[in-house]
Amino acid sequence: MAGIHQFCPRGLTASFSAGSGGSESLSGSIAGREILVQHLLVREDDLKLLLELQKRITQGEDISDLAVEYSICPSKEEGGMLGWVRKGQMVPEFEEAAFSASLNNVVKCKTKFGWHLLQVLSEREESILEEIAPAELHEKMQDPSFLDEAQLIDVREPEEVAKASLPSFQVLPLRQFGNWGPEIATRFDPQKDTYVMCHHGVRSLQVAKWLQTQGFRRVFNVSGGIHQYALKADQSVPTY
Repeated sequence: MAGIHQFCPRGLTASFSAGSGGSESLSGSIAGREILVQHLLVREDDLKLLLELQKRITQGEDISDLAVEYSICPSKEEGGMLGWVRKGQMVPEFEEAAFSASLNNVVKCKTKFGWHLLQVLSEREESILEEIAPAELHEKMQDPSFLDEAQLIDVREPEEVAKASLPSFQVLPLRQFGNWGPEIATRFDPQKDTYVMCHHGVRSLQVAKWLQTQGFRRVFNVSGGIHQYALKADQSVPTY
């Protein structure tokens, strides 16, 4: 169905193709809350089916199981799970219903895509993703307490790190994501400020967005990467 993803969260699945994507302006504002949502969708003329499914849920059936069988949304492949979403990521009718719903209650709403049954499973304070200028990062790194409290991640490949590196950054090569990705929440604290760097800031932005989806509360992408850091903050760092 054309346009179906307009009510689904955007940008929650990072593309880990090295070098893909582009620069992006990030807002540093602190917004409200995020909610974890699952849903199912049926056509506009299938209201009778929707009410039947709603009844089955009240009788104990799981909305995720029914989504797999009946939903026409691509999210049916994940049991109707839309993941963590914030305001501005869904069509207005769906957003209003979702952000007004009580936790675990199943509610229905209608959008231009059809009828939805949705359930809010959890809520949390919205995470923050910001760009940090190389000069600002350099200033912070002069403070020993910053290095003790912050988490610094370099997602470049080993051959790149051998050419230029910054102290205290832990190297997690993007091409080895399959090795370290599943362990990220045990290797790092999602509640601590986390800074991500690469060569020019593109790969690190991909990882920074992904870290948000993993529950990291404050994530900072080093703008322009180590290249701009070498040019504008510390010229003793080699460029390549």
